[in-house]
Amino acid sequence: MKTNSNTYTVIYSAIMVVIVAFLLAFVSQSLKSKQDANVALDMKKQILNSLNIRNVDGAEAEAKYAEVVKEEKEVEGQTVYECIVDGQNILVASLKGMGLWGGISGYLAIDNEGKVYGAYFNHESETAGLGAEIKDSQAWQEKFIGKKIWNENGDVVLSVKKKVEDLESQVDCVTGATLTSNGVDAMLKDGLKSVKNYVIGSLIESVNDADSVNVEPKAEEE
Repeated sequence: MKTNSNTYTVIYSAIMVVIVAFLLAFVSQSLKSKQDANVALDMKKQILNSLNIRNVDGAEAEAKYAEVVKEEKEVEGQTVYECIVDGQNILVASLKGMGLWGGISGYLAIDNEGKVYGAYFNHESETAGLGAEIKDSQAWQEKFIGKKIWNENGDVVLSVKKKVEDLESQVDCVTGATLTSNGVDAMLKDGLKSVKNYVIGSLIESVNDADSVNVEPKAEEE
């Protein structure tokens, strides 16, 4: 076959396309297990961050996660993680929402008083130095610690505001990132509303269990 003919060019191109496609598929499949493992590890680190267990990686993160996370459950389309940290029962709720430029997500840890134990937020494409601070600023995430989540009627009161009026339940917006902060606020409202019944029920059960353990046995009658 003449190498300068159109037929040769078409056949050669087709063979090269098949070979390259095969190699790409092989490489992708070979790396998939490692990629999946990295994604799973990153998720575990985010959950640990929400529990104020930060700066752990690799095997240390895997071990710590196995130590503190006891069970995970699906609640209204969200995953809730039942954890024990320093002897305290903590629930971590997964959250998903929309920021200014794309999806945002997070994990909110809730203590047995129904307050924020810790928080961690992530994003897909927010602006560096502005909206991306919801992920990059540990100081901003730590502003959520100790905040009230629900009021006496079960309404979500935890919020992100441009002007804070209630220090008990509100966190100020990220500077220069009002729209991304509004996205975090909406994500908190939607996510915490969905898991409210499960979380509050678990908190009541936890308190009752603690009370039963602390009750002193009655002295035997003579």
